Amino acid sequence: MTRPHFSRFLVSLMVKRMSRFGADQGGSIVVFALCLFMVMCMMGGLAVDLMRHENARTELQNTLDRCVLMAASMHQALDAEPVMRDCVAKAGLTSSIATSGALAIEQTVNSREVAATGVVDTHPFFMHLMGIDKLDALAHAAAEQKITNVEIVLVLDVSGSMSGAKLAGLKVAANEFVASMRANDPDNRVSISIVPYNAQVNLGATLRAKYNAQNLHGVTDVNCLEVPPSAYSSAAMPRTLAIPMMAYADYAYGTNKTNGPVSPTDASYALPRFDRVFCKPTTVNTVRLPQQNVASLQSQINGLEAGGNTSIMLGMKWGLTLLDPSARPMFSELIADGKMPANLEGRPYAYDDLEASKVIVLMTDGEHVSHDRINDAYKTGASGIYLSAGDGNYSVYQASHAGSAKFYVPHLDTWQNTSWTNNGTAAVEQDWAQVWSKLKLSYVAWQFYGRPLGGADASARNTAYNNAFSAIRSTFASVSTMDSQLQQSCDLAKSNKVTVYGIAFEAPANGQAQISQCSTSNYHYFNAADPAGIRTAFRTIASNLTQLKLTQ
Repeated sequence: MTRPHFSRFLVSLMVKRMSRFGADQGGSIVVFALCLFMVMCMMGGLAVDLMRHENARTELQNTLDRCVLMAASMHQALDAEPVMRDCVAKAGLTSSIATSGALAIEQTVNSREVAATGVVDTHPFFMHLMGIDKLDALAHAAAEQKITNVEIVLVLDVSGSMSGAKLAGLKVAANEFVASMRANDPDNRVSISIVPYNAQVNLGATLRAKYNAQNLHGVTDVNCLEVPPSAYSSAAMPRTLAIPMMAYADYAYGTNKTNGPVSPTDASYALPRFDRVFCKPTTVNTVRLPQQNVASLQSQINGLEAGGNTSIMLGMKWGLTLLDPSARPMFSELIADGKMPANLEGRPYAYDDLEASKVIVLMTDGEHVSHDRINDAYKTGASGIYLSAGDGNYSVYQASHAGSAKFYVPHLDTWQNTSWTNNGTAAVEQDWAQVWSKLKLSYVAWQFYGRPLGGADASARNTAYNNAFSAIRSTFASVSTMDSQLQQSCDLAKSNKVTVYGIAFEAPANGQAQISQCSTSNYHYFNAADPAGIRTAFRTIASNLTQLKLTQ
């Protein structure tokens, strides 16, 4: 007897038995109980088959979801189809996508889409008694990864504490990041800028020339600007804003505070030493404008040098400036001058552009350290200090000196009515920038202020020296102010939908706190304990900057 005939026979038998039971007056329920038992067995079997079907469908769906994500990832170099089939095979579901049309793959220059349909026969145990010999579990999944227009700024700490293994580790991580981002961007949608910082940010001559820099000292490749506090209230850096240039001067090393002349050519006590200046005459630690050439970016990274204190807020400020849409006209000028790739025209994009992403990767191994500066009045302009062209000696005009003799001649320890001319040889008043190119601050403060204004009294000389020092040099900003300015820029970035990834690389507690607070979220903050950790952080960020997601 075939299965359908057997099934009809069972149903017919049950109907007959129920009819006879209804007519039977003997009260026996044995037959009814047997029939009810058979129905319960059939219902239980049906439930078992349905449960097995749902389990198989769930397993198939989870497998397809996982495998399409793997196959759609643009970070793996293999073709999507073998990746997909191998993934499914390892789950023991090889035949589930074997049919024609079950796997669809579409790839463009900046995206990859993978869709798969799977079928698994659950081979029902009980339903075949009712003529159902096949019960398929079906599942469908699709995933897409796409790189949109991305503007990235790497804000990298190159302060003195980064020397050695730390800087080497940073270079490896940053080089790998640049290569990874560009390798997955054949359509040239990603641009990368680099902002190295220590106590200052050296803009480079090209970028510095685009701003209203004041107190220009003329030293080649020294282009650091002292951003005023008012600038931190905006994400933009107005090109009309007057920004003082940092003086190139030696205000770190001391002099011989003898009550007698010291030669202005004395290498130990007079001539300036520039090894401890924060803004050095170099092109390696300068801002790299938006770029797409991997070799150029990696060359910049490999050339970074460590030295100086730490001003995270300046790095962040200039990084945000390069992403602010107000910089677009400047970028257009730079493109016209051949300083940026032509296909970057239109950047920085608007903050609300749905096709653009703006990213800052902010990294430090330290915390804010306050540093000193030459005050604006003593950066450029007439100094009142005269240099004799004849013998190289100086004289200085002191209006406060009593009597008509207002010019002090240090090498003679005398006052006279005119500048020292060496028997008629012309003396030239020095610009302050010329003074700092030839003499250190401590020498100037002692020989041109302490000695002439203090006279024979040692205490008075020291007072005059300290007064001159304080008038010429001051603190750029306190640590608390620097912390506040950093968070101002961070808040502006986040409010404008700029994604901020923060990396604290073996940083102290306050450095970690500042970077963590600046980051877009806890998931965007990395506390790297060693070079391997910073490499992992950059790898994770590179992965996150592409959009890999299930679409069905």
